[in-house]
Amino acid sequence: MDEPIVVGIDIGTTKICTLVARVEGEHNLRILGVGIEPSQGIKKGTIVDLAAASQSIARSVEKAQRTSGLEITSALVSLAGANVASVNSRGVVGITGGVIDEEDVARALESAQAVAIPHNREIIHVIQRGFIVDGQDGIRSPVGMHGYRLEVEAHIITASASTVENLRQCVQAAGVEVSQFVLNPLASAEVVLSETERQMGVVVCDIGGGTTDLAIYIDGDIWHTMVLAVGGNHITSDIAHGLRLSLPQAEDIKKANGHAVEAEIGEEEAFTVRAFGEERPMQVSRKELAHIIEARVEEVFELVLQEIKRSGYDGLLPAGMVLTGGSSQLPGMRALASQTMGLPVRVARPENLVGLIDQLNSPAFSTSVGLLYWALLMSETVPVHHSRGSRKGGGSSMDLEKLKEFLKRLLP
Repeated sequence: MDEPIVVGIDIGTTKICTLVARVEGEHNLRILGVGIEPSQGIKKGTIVDLAAASQSIARSVEKAQRTSGLEITSALVSLAGANVASVNSRGVVGITGGVIDEEDVARALESAQAVAIPHNREIIHVIQRGFIVDGQDGIRSPVGMHGYRLEVEAHIITASASTVENLRQCVQAAGVEVSQFVLNPLASAEVVLSETERQMGVVVCDIGGGTTDLAIYIDGDIWHTMVLAVGGNHITSDIAHGLRLSLPQAEDIKKANGHAVEAEIGEEEAFTVRAFGEERPMQVSRKELAHIIEARVEEVFELVLQEIKRSGYDGLLPAGMVLTGGSSQLPGMRALASQTMGLPVRVARPENLVGLIDQLNSPAFSTSVGLLYWALLMSETVPVHHSRGSRKGGGSSMDLEKLKEFLKRLLP
């Protein structure tokens, strides 16, 4: 096979999804292998049981290898958890030759990293937000320009070093090397955002099982990222407590009968459940269920709004919010989000996929598919670690356009 192979492992609180894809043409991916496995040993996006998490990852990888017929040796891995933090920084370098080249840009980004990061934290991403050449700002790509002083505004994302190391250890125990960690909302944004939304100002809100991940994009660049330790599992837990059910029962009921807006449910609508201590099934009003769900979902969106206001960018989001993640599929989510946040909201999922895509056309797989597009972005500028069984070799040589695109989004 001549085309490069890209692999992404999305390690979530409720599921682990390994995807293998072949790069076809410029920006097309054909999904060759899919491995979806329920998560074990992971809580709120963080590893709490190394052995159980490793086994879940290994099973997911094995399924993807079986369906693709390729051996997976390295992959991009998603990262979430409340231990993630971000800071904006500025780096300045002098230009010796009078013309800015790639090396000067790399030096400027390196200079931006010279911020006081605590020893127990690890830098995950350094993403440039814009360049200033000799005092002139708003420059998208300075390579080839004349100047004597280059400044870069960078967004630095860090995570707890121990959390990252535990995740790396789990993936390695499954026989796979981590080529890079990618923050969940950045991966999701690759799939669900349009270029217009990125330019106008938009917030991506990925609501998973254990965490709600946010990324704010303005002028085409990432301005703020945040992970909140609250998600769909909290809704399930509330239902379990409110109706005295087991968690698996509560999850099934949420999926089958759940609604996030109580006012939209008729008085007569009901379903039957068998609660703890009851000998026979009992009737439960859907309105009562919606009441439990609405209270928690409203709280989640209030926390999101609070975080957006804290970032200071709340007045710069005319494109509103793009909701994705498994929990965004709950009926009424979009309406309640729009009402609570006072922003236009749409729910998005991966689209225009080819190959083994039966299960992937759902908001729950935005991060999983996004990892592949992130890998594609990297493969255009740096050698990709190919799976064994595919052709070994580097990515294509860097031309200027690809370099611009690469620097626009990444990197450490």
